[in-house]
Amino acid sequence: MSLRLDALKAIASPVRLSILELLKDPLGNFPPQVDGDLIVDGVCADFIRERLGIAAATASRHLTLLTDAGLLVATRKKGWTFYRRHEPAIADLAASLSAEL
Repeated sequence: MSLRLDALKAIASPVRLSILELLKDPLGNFPPQVDGDLIVDGVCADFIRERLGIAAATASRHLTLLTDAGLLVATRKKGWTFYRRHEPAIADLAASLSAEL
């Protein structure tokens, strides 16, 4: 099977799927940020955590798994970490799923 197991494990969580869904429309799902552009830099981890209503450590774990799987891009800026979708990797995963199943 040519699918990346780490990406499949990453999307096997409803919380992580919610993160990917929310980040699909950052302007519509999150307030403006002072230190980072929602589109260019991504969304601050704190905004994601607040939107999901989960603890910081829990959010960090979910975001790290998605980043390690290549589905998110993390950008450090002014002491904050911003996350945005890695669209090419998501498209590749979707194509692989379609081809394999």
